[in-house]
Amino acid sequence: MALNRMRGLVVAGEFADGKSGLDYCLKEKPVLLVVDLFLPGMHGLEVIREVRAKVPSTRILVLTGHPDAELPGRLMALGVHGFVDKTEPINYVMQAVEVVLSGGMFFATNVPPKFSASEASAAGNLPPTPQKSGLPLTVPSVEAVKMLSSREIEVVQLVAAGLSSKEIAARLDLSVRTVEKHRANIMEKIGVREVASLVRWCIQAGLVKS
Repeated sequence: MALNRMRGLVVAGEFADGKSGLDYCLKEKPVLLVVDLFLPGMHGLEVIREVRAKVPSTRILVLTGHPDAELPGRLMALGVHGFVDKTEPINYVMQAVEVVLSGGMFFATNVPPKFSASEASAAGNLPPTPQKSGLPLTVPSVEAVKMLSSREIEVVQLVAAGLSSKEIAARLDLSVRTVEKHRANIMEKIGVREVASLVRWCIQAGLVKS
């Protein structure tokens, strides 16, 4: 509603899931894409990656209610032009749209530190975490997220939410065997062996809420 009130701006499409929004962007090539990260069907990072690769002229503004200390850097590495926390006043969003459309960059959010002082001290005594293809497990980058397909992201989000393979299969209309195969592939790709490490990776990668 706020965007519709902006002078000179026409909201050409609005979508409740990532795949529909992506399909529209690839076909219509909008000037601006305003995208959330936690979307049904396809994670916002996947949408961003595809749009940047196939419609590089589209400007991208991310809105999310769950920022973390690593997210701004990951978004900038992906080529995003702006990022606003949903908890900021609506005028921040309006201002961000104006700046991004004019060719500028707009990053406004308050993100918590990755560790508290006590956690940082404790972390210094932890053994090094396993790595996969040179990507540290403790700080997953955009490249780490890119390793997973859209279906694998769906599966790993449900695993991190505590669902069993049978429950995930029912939710995604897959066989239990297919879900188990996805789980094995995901854990191999990111270099973990137990669900606890998988959940930590998902939180750090911005795929699930902490």
